[in-house]
Amino acid sequence: MSDSPAGRLQALFEGHRLTPTQRRIAHCMVRRAGDVAFLSSVELADLAGVSQPSVTRFAVALGFDGYPALRRHLREVAPAGEASGEAGEHNEYQQAVLAEIENLRHLAELLADPGPVVRAGRLLAASRPLPVLGLRAASSQARGFAYFAAKVHPDVRLLDEGGSMLTDRIDAAVRAGATALLCFALPRHPREVVEALEYAQGAGVSVVTVAESAFAPVAAHSDLLIPAAVGTGLAFDTACAPMLLGRVLLEAMADELPDAQARLEEFDTKAAARGLFVE
Repeated sequence: MSDSPAGRLQALFEGHRLTPTQRRIAHCMVRRAGDVAFLSSVELADLAGVSQPSVTRFAVALGFDGYPALRRHLREVAPAGEASGEAGEHNEYQQAVLAEIENLRHLAELLADPGPVVRAGRLLAASRPLPVLGLRAASSQARGFAYFAAKVHPDVRLLDEGGSMLTDRIDAAVRAGATALLCFALPRHPREVVEALEYAQGAGVSVVTVAESAFAPVAAHSDLLIPAAVGTGLAFDTACAPMLLGRVLLEAMADELPDAQARLEEFDTKAAARGLFVE
């Protein structure tokens, strides 16, 4: 992160779980880093397209008593006279990409010890069927994993819808022989995901979880949690590291399935015969 006013503002916001509205305010502040310390809460609200109370709540979310305290702090971290567009500074979109690159570096360091991933792969491969859970923000991660996992695993069951049917589907998987469940859990964490994992553990299922942090709310109901950070630099979280970790787990699971390669070759043969893909 650069030592520019925008960079210092970005650093101020990191580590805080902000709502989409609050992130909108943060992005506006980064864009106006040169003069934001001298804007009133009403002026900042107008620029960000939010209400004035939203600006106050934003300041409180950052740990300040209110917007005046935040503004005093801003005059220290981004004083007037410093250009917000100085050479070498990255804009907010570049900063988001660079933050995701850093998340991937952290994941690579974590994977220097492959033990947890290997253990997860064994648990997932041995479970017949294999339920894969992901709701709301995590539904795309679960769906992507389930799509590819079905090519090598004989029975993958995607659980990407909540409601009263969710526990019914977990029960059905357990009755069919499920011994493990893979969960993708990303912020903001739906209450029913935590409840579903607690229920699955109570049914004797080993829960393997991909979450943004080892301290995520789902940790208490996970037998094996492997963290992969999400990016928070844009209005909505970016999840490159969780997606890649999902593919790593898929690889580890396939390594534990003796007929995985044969299944892939069979699929390729049938796909070619059907002309399924454009060459």
